[in-house]
Amino acid sequence: MARPEKVLSSSGAPLGPSTEPSFGPGLRLIRRVVDVKPVELRAMLLACVYFFFLLSSYFILRPIRDAMAVAAGVSKLPWLFAGTLSAMLVANPIFSALVSRFPVRRFIIIAYQFLALNLIGFYLLGRALEGQGEVWLGRVFFVWTSVFNLFVTSVFWSFMADHFRSDQAKRLYGFIGVGGTLGSIIGSATTAVLARRIGPTNLLLVSTALLQLAVLIVAIFPAREDHPPDRASAGQQSTVIGGSVWAGLTRVAQSRYLSGIALFILLYTLGSTVLYFEQTDIIGRYFKSHSARTEALARIEFAAQTLTAFTQAFLTGRVIRWIGLAATLAIMPVVSVIGFTLVGASAIGLLPLLATFVAFSVARRASTFSLTDPAREVLYTSVSREDKFKAKSFIGTFVYRAGDQLAAWTYAGLTALGLGLAGIAWFAAPMSLVFVALGVWLARRHEELARSEIRKS
Repeated sequence: MARPEKVLSSSGAPLGPSTEPSFGPGLRLIRRVVDVKPVELRAMLLACVYFFFLLSSYFILRPIRDAMAVAAGVSKLPWLFAGTLSAMLVANPIFSALVSRFPVRRFIIIAYQFLALNLIGFYLLGRALEGQGEVWLGRVFFVWTSVFNLFVTSVFWSFMADHFRSDQAKRLYGFIGVGGTLGSIIGSATTAVLARRIGPTNLLLVSTALLQLAVLIVAIFPAREDHPPDRASAGQQSTVIGGSVWAGLTRVAQSRYLSGIALFILLYTLGSTVLYFEQTDIIGRYFKSHSARTEALARIEFAAQTLTAFTQAFLTGRVIRWIGLAATLAIMPVVSVIGFTLVGASAIGLLPLLATFVAFSVARRASTFSLTDPAREVLYTSVSREDKFKAKSFIGTFVYRAGDQLAAWTYAGLTALGLGLAGIAWFAAPMSLVFVALGVWLARRHEELARSEIRKS
């Protein structure tokens, strides 16, 4: 008679008969979609809900921000990106100081509550200011929202990298991403439906409430399952990380691996920012009122997030397992090469411009959110705890916005040289090819680091 198979936790420790968790009938359906172990289930589901509230909060704000950018015009975007980069430079050492001083959960909650107070301040000022004051408030809101977006997302994935190991991340990150994608859909749909009915200013309070729900999930999130229950209060996420306030910058400068991730982010943002400028130009041509622009942008986001949700739920984990981390990181660059080429052709009349742009924008965003982002976040599971929060935050915020700034001034320079929409799109297409080689190297280096970590444990 065959011996019963031992059940192991994701840390490799055997679970006894009395402690073995089991799936109910409803939860067995989840296992058809994602390869989750019983001990991982609660953390995975809470991570989905956390990401849902976080991105629904942001995606209510995103169309409002983008509509303000369209109203300001393409010529003002380089200055708005410069303001965002400056804000990132100030915010990073402040965040690192929180990381050095407080336990993980506490500094995340402090940071999110501060951002919620900012939103309430924007709401009050939005109701009080008119004329030129309202214009300047819109510019400040653009900068603030751009910081908010990268910061809250970077902190979320740092928290995930601190909780899950590499093998878990490859299996679970796609499904966790579904929560964020559904939040993006709900946030975009909420803005599309309510922008004309209650006005963009009142939507800020809805975003604030959703951010508070994300804070609640952080407070109740479980300790890592490979920490015994009697040590949970002293577990990894309850300890102070410590270290230098400037560790984010110095560690990126010292590590080839982290520098490679930073370059990967930089190249990605170059393409994204060019696409954003083209969006501002094209949407401004076809939609004239603030509400119509907000609604159109929200509908584009809704389509992108719907496609992302389907891919994340049914394909992401399988794709990473079937074709590997390196090939997964290369999918979005290929989409970018094709898309920028087609947009360039559309700009000279070979294809319908608006339809081509919308199709490319949706495809690029969906492939980024569903494949590139989860694969890239796996890369951070093999670095130290300090790097997961400080270096990752520096890369995901300052380096990201530095790429925006570089692309913004490059776009302005190409425009000054006489290149139109077609020329700039064709200029952006070959840049995406560099992703392939860099993605392959990063994936291979990650596997080496992950194997080394397993040997040490």
